[in-house]
Formats: sequence, C-alpha cells, structure tokens
Amino acid sequence: MIRLLLVENQPSIRFGLRMWLKLAQDVTIVGEAGDGLAALSQAAVVGPDVILLGIESGGMDSVRLIRAIRSASPGSAIVILSLHDDAITRKRLLAAGAAAFVSKHEYGERLLQAIRQAARPELHKASTFDSHTIHNPI
Repeated sequence: MIRLLLVENQPSIRFGLRMWLKLAQDVTIVGEAGDGLAALSQAAVVGPDVILLGIESGGMDSVRLIRAIRSASPGSAIVILSLHDDAITRKRLLAAGAAAFVSKHEYGERLLQAIRQAARPELHKASTFDSHTIHNPI
C-alpha cells in the first residue's frame, strides 16, 4: 500500500483529488495539508511514501519547500502537480529533489502512474520523459 500525503491549497481540488485517489486500491491517504508549512510538518510526522504536492499550495517558495520536505522526510518521494507546465519550472523542481512532475491539465492515469513509480522506483528503472510527466530518479 502506498502511503500518500496530499498537499493542495484549493479545498475543492484537494477534495476531488482525495475522492479520485480513494478509488486506487494501492493508495491510502495518510494526511492532508493546505499549504507548504503544514505539508512540511505533516511530512515529518507521518513519513509518507509519496507526497503529492500542488506547487501552488503557497506558504513557501516551491524549491525551498521541496528541499525542506526532502530533509524532514528523506524517505518520501515528492510528485509535483502543477498548472505551470513549462520546461523551466519542471527542470527547477526536479533539480530541487522532486521525483516526478505531472501537469494538472493531464493528471488522470498519468498521475497515478507517477505516484506508483515514485513509491517504488526499483520497479521502474526506465524513466519516461514526455511533455507532461517527467520522472527524476531519487
């Protein structure tokens, strides 16, 4: 079972993601946060396998937040979900330590695949790079 921390500042989007993720039989949501500071605190306490992080979640600069989470919960992989689907943003966030980047424009099955790959990178040695999902080996 993949233990996931859901971080999204918009309650309606967080609710929708929660309902959608509950349909996945191999994912359980162990915590939720509405901003970066709460995410950092929750990550340190629950130590999830994967942190699904909406980078618009505020409270901190995204790069600083990713680095802080990686420090507080080094065993947690971070999957970014963002509206900002440009190469510069993807590269910056992956370089900061995110395991994967998925555009909010096309999340569906791509998001679930990214979560699964981030949780079990040893099962998915071959990284796939396309315009919507980018994986960063941890």
